[in-house]
Amino acid sequence: MSGTTEIPPKNQLGVAAWALYDWANSAFPTVIITFVFATYFTQGIVQDDVAGTSLWGYTMSLSALAVALVTPLLGSIADQTGRRKPWLAAFTALAIVSSALLWFARPDVEFVVWALIFAGLGNFAFESGMVFYNSLLPDVAGKGRLGRVSGWAWGAGYAGGLVCLAIALVGFVQTDTPWFGIGKEDAAHIRSTALLVTVWFLIFSLPLFAFTPDRPSTGVRKREAIRTGLAVFLSTIKRITEYRQITHYLLARMIYTDGLNTLFAFGGIYAAGSFGFSFTEIIHFGIAINLTSGLGAVAFAWIDDWIGPKKTILIAILALIFLSTTLLIIESKTLFWIFGLALGLFVGPAQAASRSLMAHMAPEKIRTEMFGLYAFSGKATAFLGPAAVAFGTDVFGSQRAGMSTIVIFFVAGALLMLRVQDTSKTA
Repeated sequence: MSGTTEIPPKNQLGVAAWALYDWANSAFPTVIITFVFATYFTQGIVQDDVAGTSLWGYTMSLSALAVALVTPLLGSIADQTGRRKPWLAAFTALAIVSSALLWFARPDVEFVVWALIFAGLGNFAFESGMVFYNSLLPDVAGKGRLGRVSGWAWGAGYAGGLVCLAIALVGFVQTDTPWFGIGKEDAAHIRSTALLVTVWFLIFSLPLFAFTPDRPSTGVRKREAIRTGLAVFLSTIKRITEYRQITHYLLARMIYTDGLNTLFAFGGIYAAGSFGFSFTEIIHFGIAINLTSGLGAVAFAWIDDWIGPKKTILIAILALIFLSTTLLIIESKTLFWIFGLALGLFVGPAQAASRSLMAHMAPEKIRTEMFGLYAFSGKATAFLGPAAVAFGTDVFGSQRAGMSTIVIFFVAGALLMLRVQDTSKTA
């Protein structure tokens, strides 16, 4: 193994600030995209669960598609300028402003377009910012601790999202007296959670920009950077076969990430339909599985650096295959809680080790571009998992049969991962 195995004391603050950004930005997908504002949109603004869910789903899909198409090119341009933090700052600001503007989305159908525009724009900014955030990892951590730093940050992200969600629920949503004297007229107590995310994201992201190191500027002018970045990006696409190992890895990640995303998207639906979970129980289970996922990411962080990210990913996927299959067989709600929370322990490691493996494999000169392709691999086929679940459920008339297709994604992803060379132990 080459590279520094210990983080110099002067860099420890930079590492902590980098990891804190995960704590900061996770509030947006947790509170806005998943739990609170998404529910408010369907039930409060559209006032029709079916129509609201459809509109929200299409908007999130379009924003994800925009991320997949745009970020590889933006990453290539950023590689020409050297610095990544200005790009990250721009997308962070866009996500924060978009969140703040959701405050104005009152519970009336007149605000449907407003809510969709800024929820979609915020999601695009959040996902795009992650490209530049992730590309900072190798310079921040040093090669010998990529797994640990990635895992610590991923765990911090889960924790940050859950803490912000808890504050939103206790202080604003599920209380008779919302904090700061906010009333409940026009759902002000619900809309105020968007402002909570705004403040949370802003405050906890600032340390990264103050203390985390970035590469020096190359001095290349913006117009030249765009021209060269576009040329390099097109060249990379034409010569993609020269990056065979990265191509194999991104394909594998594309498949098993579809499984992970579908698992989270349909987990609550499965719990309600097959095990009789109430809405409150689904919220509690969602919080609990996010907690175990964060704990798993932190616990496996050392294992990642010890045995390598490829083996860590394979261990996580094999465990997911076993536990997912078990959840398809059992019928007890108690057993669902036990095996469901156990499954969460391996979700975080699969995600964190995926990031550290990309950091190991990406060539230094085009690292941000490669993280753009990494983002592309997580979004390009996002429709396949939900489509497979829908098809299996429809054909066999069984929710369990539909959910079983997720296991196929995990198996296929694991088989493809076997072809990938883990360079973390040979570089």
